[in-house]
Amino acid sequence: MASVGATAGGVRPGPGAVAASCPSPAPVPGPAGAEDDAEEPAETHLCVLWGAGCLGMAYYDTSDAAVHFMPDAPDLESLQLLQRVLDEINPRSVVTSAKQDENMTRFLGKLASQEHGEPKRPEIIFLPSVDFGLEISKQRLLSGSYSFIPDSMTTTEKILFLSSIIPFDCLLMVRALGGLLKFLGRRRIGVELEDYNVSVPILGFKKFVLTHLVSIDQDTYSVLQIFKSEAHPSVYKVASGLKEGLSLFGILNRCRCKWGEKLLRLWFTRPTHDLGELNSRLDVIQFFLLPQNLDMAQMLHRLLGHIKNVPLILKRMKLSHTKVSDWQVLYKTVYSALGLRDACRSLPQSIQLFRDIAQEFSDDLHHIASLIGKVVDFEGSLAANRFTVLPNIDPEIDEKKRRLAGLPSFLTEVARKELENLDCRIPSCSVIYIPLIGFLLSIPRLPSMVEASDFEIEGLDFMFLSEEKLHYRSARTKELDALLGDLHCDIRDQETLLMHQLQCQVLARAAVLTRVLDLASRLDVLLALASAARDYGYSRPRYSPRLFGVRIQNGRHPLMELCARTFVPNSAECGGDKGRVKVITGPNSSGKSIYLKQVGLITFMALVGSFVPAEEADIGAVDAIFTRIHSCESISLGLSTFMIDLNQVAKAVNNATERSLVLIDEFGKGTNTVDGLALLAAVLRHWLALGPTCPHVFVATNFLSLVQLPLLPQGPLVQYLTMETCEDGNDLVFFYRVCEGVANASHASHTAAQARLPDKLIARGKEVSDLIRSGKPIKPLKELLKEKQMENCQTLVDKFLKLDLEDPNLDLDSFMSQEVLPAATTVL
Repeated sequence: MASVGATAGGVRPGPGAVAASCPSPAPVPGPAGAEDDAEEPAETHLCVLWGAGCLGMAYYDTSDAAVHFMPDAPDLESLQLLQRVLDEINPRSVVTSAKQDENMTRFLGKLASQEHGEPKRPEIIFLPSVDFGLEISKQRLLSGSYSFIPDSMTTTEKILFLSSIIPFDCLLMVRALGGLLKFLGRRRIGVELEDYNVSVPILGFKKFVLTHLVSIDQDTYSVLQIFKSEAHPSVYKVASGLKEGLSLFGILNRCRCKWGEKLLRLWFTRPTHDLGELNSRLDVIQFFLLPQNLDMAQMLHRLLGHIKNVPLILKRMKLSHTKVSDWQVLYKTVYSALGLRDACRSLPQSIQLFRDIAQEFSDDLHHIASLIGKVVDFEGSLAANRFTVLPNIDPEIDEKKRRLAGLPSFLTEVARKELENLDCRIPSCSVIYIPLIGFLLSIPRLPSMVEASDFEIEGLDFMFLSEEKLHYRSARTKELDALLGDLHCDIRDQETLLMHQLQCQVLARAAVLTRVLDLASRLDVLLALASAARDYGYSRPRYSPRLFGVRIQNGRHPLMELCARTFVPNSAECGGDKGRVKVITGPNSSGKSIYLKQVGLITFMALVGSFVPAEEADIGAVDAIFTRIHSCESISLGLSTFMIDLNQVAKAVNNATERSLVLIDEFGKGTNTVDGLALLAAVLRHWLALGPTCPHVFVATNFLSLVQLPLLPQGPLVQYLTMETCEDGNDLVFFYRVCEGVANASHASHTAAQARLPDKLIARGKEVSDLIRSGKPIKPLKELLKEKQMENCQTLVDKFLKLDLEDPNLDLDSFMSQEVLPAATTVL
């Protein structure tokens, strides 16, 4: 009988138990901490309308399942504002009306025909104009299903609530929102495989604006190394196969959460001259740089490490795809947010960010954390690979779990009684429970049981054979089914119902979770910038609205100072009506390009609200940064290097204002020297002719004739700078310091010597350069000519010595005409 007890009490799945387990809307959860592993690449889908000189735009971001809208904004016929939005959000698709004016049609045609390598060009989608009707768009907005709006709201209350978020007086934007919702419903973005009744999740409406922004094009981002993508050594770990290389973003990005990194990138793509916003960022950085606040900064940084991808979790809740790990992550996120709130309440409330966190991290967070902590059994959920609840939540569930836990000993006793009624030839039996099937009597297959007819046993209903075990229903097992029911599935169904109720409680408070993410990511970015400022010795810039330009005292290049053993700081000043055009000359490799980039990077860092690598920095009202420093060549562009240079300069000439910063390095070297010099002089004279409205221009050039001829008008608007050097015998010593003056030579021979060119070539180059400069004719070098003649003579002698005069086949006439005469002519 001992064998009966050993096998009868096991509550174990029988054949097919896993496949036949009770269905649940929640998928099988992955391991804890894997909440971001299965995340799909984020996509944005933009809807835009243009009319009467204004743009209305809205886009859907799959990363946070939110709709972002921009109120109607004026734009030029060239649609520069639209291009700026496209560069920033890089949409997967652009949706617009089939009825468009000529400007939009031309713009979209160019956009569709562009050959982009990275990123890929967007898909252009035209919808019928009726889909963008004003009234039907309003109806779509008001009739949509949004998880952040409580179901208890009446229609009137819902209209008032949405009106407080969406400016319905912006007609183009409302129509764009209506068209976007139509597109999302038609394409079913993110819910392609779901039931058709499941709508695209929308977790919020967010406003975005592009006012007070500083214009910076993609070429400037590239040449200043603000961003730099490199191939990741392990493409399997990163979806894009790219990682951030040595760049300004790379050295400043010390964010602990993904959304902080995303916000920092957004700030970098949206530099601003909004002084209120910039000073509010600097106030937080300065606070955390105080020595007494270092421990607080580190503690906040640790808490921010637990702020995870809340929008993705809310999106899964909306679709009932929540994982066990999602509940763990949300629980840690909410409790970390409460820790941030408590910490910020002890900080000075005069700083806006601390005050916002202290006030807006409401008690709803505590309610969410308390609910999750009291309901979810994390250990049990991981063990069962599904959502389970803690004891004392539902008495009915507790009772069923108690019965399920007591089944082994109970079934052992049932098995003993069943064995007493079986044929004595059967040595043992067991009673097992299989979800969805119920209780079964399992006995070993006897040697005499060969055919299917042999399986029949009086009083038992044969079910199936598996692993040499015969499974039957008996009167007792049927009684157990009626008495206990399908415990396993009943428990799962009831726990799933509790999970759904818990999800509804969380989704009803989704607004506070979204706000937590916004404020926590902002705090994360500012802590990261404070950490970088502390380690690299940055200082706080000052903003001077009345100063059209910049003043930098002992500035440093933020990337070069990390790579060089020693770095010489340099100052820069451009403001007022003096020195608006600075012409910088100096030898090659003396630091002219680094100086230009240094000025651009320090200005850029100040315009994103970061401390800067300088002793002091006064930043004026800069509205744009233009560069012509490095040619970004590409076969797909179909343009020559010089044509690319011209395009970059043309962009600055056509768009730069008196508040713009223009950085030009070696423009004109891609064509004939005279033509390049003439173009450079013409561009500078064009700006100088503007007088007080001339932009602030830094030009580095090796065209010394620009100064020597002279080609530029004299006046206070032009200032000549050079890189300080000293000749020590045949060596040239670089001091890498900017000073007033003009270089007297390019010292190309010294640079050639550093590149280890042969001394003879360098000497000959210097000689030819001196002859050209003095206007004298260039003659072949006599020593080289004599050496060549000797080589030819030796070659002729060798041919005669190799000649076999006794050879009967020797043709002297042919030898003299083909070998001797050409060599002799060369010698002479």
